[in-house]
Amino acid sequence: MELIGSSYSGGTKDGRMDGKGEYTFPTATKYEGEVKDGMFHGKGVLHFPNGSKYEATWENGKAKQGSFTFADGLQYQETDWDYCDGYDRRFYSERCNGLRPAGESQLTDRHPPRVIPDGCYDCGDGFYDPNTRVVTSHTGRFLRNARKTLKMRLRSQLPPRDTKDVRPAGDDSEHEWIVRTCRKAWDEVVAIDL
Repeated sequence: MELIGSSYSGGTKDGRMDGKGEYTFPTATKYEGEVKDGMFHGKGVLHFPNGSKYEATWENGKAKQGSFTFADGLQYQETDWDYCDGYDRRFYSERCNGLRPAGESQLTDRHPPRVIPDGCYDCGDGFYDPNTRVVTSHTGRFLRNARKTLKMRLRSQLPPRDTKDVRPAGDDSEHEWIVRTCRKAWDEVVAIDL
């Protein structure tokens, strides 16, 4: 079954999703779990393209109780969150695996960090080209054109220790936010080898 760029495989009843199934959104986010009367209902997991996931109990399409796990394995906790608390500024991978040796900086939670194409920015879910104002996935697939305005969006692939990991709402454009806060490809000549 394919609907408006989404697809579904699994049980149906009266032409609607029912039973267990897998629903894939046009963004490549995938829901696996129980469905009833065309809605997520029961236990199910949303798998995001960046590797993070949201496991929840759903009722008539709404999550009633759930937990979010970042792609690197860090599990979000609503209370007693001791990560990025102002005292401990390490990446989650540094907490799990220890700090890198002196002289080997860790710029992102990934080591080594992704190589950013010339003139582009790593905006978390992909690379942003400010000339074309297009965001592509890290594998080169088109994701979107930069938006004019934004609502609050969690950027799970930005370093969680960065206090700018939630995009601002209001008049800021996505372009301005990315250029101001995201890691850019090296574009400066620092030495000439003769």
